[in-house]
Amino acid sequence: MRVVLAEDLFLLRDGLVRLLQAYDFEIAAAVETGPELARALAELEPDVAVVDVRLPPTHTDEGLQCALKARRDRPGLPVLVLSQHVEQLYARELLADGTGGVGYLLKDRVFDAGQFVDAVRRVAAGGTAMDPQVIQQLLARREADDRPLGRLTAREREVLELMAQGRSNAAIAAQLVVTERAIAKHTSNIFAKLGLEVSDDDNRRVLAVLAYLDHGN
Repeated sequence: MRVVLAEDLFLLRDGLVRLLQAYDFEIAAAVETGPELARALAELEPDVAVVDVRLPPTHTDEGLQCALKARRDRPGLPVLVLSQHVEQLYARELLADGTGGVGYLLKDRVFDAGQFVDAVRRVAAGGTAMDPQVIQQLLARREADDRPLGRLTAREREVLELMAQGRSNAAIAAQLVVTERAIAKHTSNIFAKLGLEVSDDDNRRVLAVLAYLDHGN
């Protein structure tokens, strides 16, 4: 699997290259600026891009904007964005086209090799990998003025958070130590209470949940 990596801090960039290579990823390019990223994404056509939000020369959201432009030029290009802090606006921009193959993680997650690599693979496969802190903030903002969300039970909220992160029913069942049948029942209840169309497709259901949580924010 070919990866284009964009990170301006040398030590972190070098560490990510070594980590990904250890898990059999091929590093097509490892760059440090927005213009270099734009060229790499256009010329190398990677299987997935791992991109820091803030890159030189602006150090604002240049990495994200390069990734979004690349997705417009090549619809469905898998992109995993890394950020130092939770920025809900960035998450919304990344999810706006609704095509999947996107992820938004805090850089702290990089230090958990298994979780990070799992996120890269999930995004590359067309799935969604959202940082738990992003999901929690979206939930908190919605709950204040949304009755359907307030009707969820504590267990349903747990399931919703894991679902929005991109977890399958089997993965949620394993984490919560319950049966997959129990999770299927919880997800059915969640969709009914939130007024969402039931779907067996993991990516579509994640995007539906995220669209609901983000609606009106």
